[in-house]
Amino acid sequence: MNLAFIPSPSTGVIELGPIPLRGYAFCIIIGVFVAVWFGNKRWVARGGKAGTVADVAVWAVPFGLVGGRLYHVITDYQLYFSDGEDWVDAFKIWEGGLGIWGAIAFGAVGAWIACRRRGIPLPAWADALAPGIAIAQAIGRWGNWFNQELYGKPTDLPWALEISEGPNRVAGTYHPTFLYESLWCIGVALLVIWADRRFRLGHGRAFALYVAAYCAGRGWIEYMRVDEAHHILGLRLNVWTAIIVFVLAVVYIVISAKIRPGREEIVEPDRDAALAKKDGPADENGSDENGSAKADAAEKDPLTKDEPGKDTTAESAEAAGAAGAAEKS
Repeated sequence: MNLAFIPSPSTGVIELGPIPLRGYAFCIIIGVFVAVWFGNKRWVARGGKAGTVADVAVWAVPFGLVGGRLYHVITDYQLYFSDGEDWVDAFKIWEGGLGIWGAIAFGAVGAWIACRRRGIPLPAWADALAPGIAIAQAIGRWGNWFNQELYGKPTDLPWALEISEGPNRVAGTYHPTFLYESLWCIGVALLVIWADRRFRLGHGRAFALYVAAYCAGRGWIEYMRVDEAHHILGLRLNVWTAIIVFVLAVVYIVISAKIRPGREEIVEPDRDAALAKKDGPADENGSDENGSAKADAAEKDPLTKDEPGKDTTAESAEAAGAAGAAEKS
């Protein structure tokens, strides 16, 4: 008999008058706001403009929600399209069911579109947002606690999660895998922040580190879960996904570090003009300290462009004489 355990909420919905506040949706929304807020701070520290992260997130978040839901529905299609199931439930995102793999993939597509429209390098934006995404996942996992889902094997540990009787679940105490993943994501965020400061990660390597570290944790946490899932060669589908994505992320870090070492110096296009102005302060005549503006103007005007060292006095006199002769005739 357990003397200590983590209780589950009796309901996942709080009624605020006519508006139902669902715990799952609330955790997702709070996570998104935290990710954008923290990502904005990192983006500004990299030299970007405040508000850019939010502007790109306007594209990335809807794409991510659609992708996350699609991944869940496709990989757990039996929950919606089997005999006795209502396919309309596939659209009830507030009841839970978002696959992080689809969310990140589709969210990246939305972010790519927004970054192209603004002339921003997507890898730099992803690096700025990486630890914020991990924190958002840590917060979002508590939505599973509200829905009493995604728990692990039975256990009598003091931190066991109490699950009540309900559809597709048996009352008892289980490993709180939602809590394990939440804590792991906090650790991933701290790792990315430290590594980014220590090694000045750039060109998407901070984001790739987040992906690799998350997959490493998701693999063993997924192995503990007891909810229904498809298996390949004895392993859950998401375990295989974590392994494959982990390998791809590590390969990207290694190859990217060799091809494009260092970090982007400019992440917003407007900084080009600012840096040019800083390097050469203009005087009141519009030229910098080296007189480059005047030289450029002379070079562009063919009437004033002379060959270096050539004496133009004789040519001017000869031209004047020819003009006078033509006038007399």
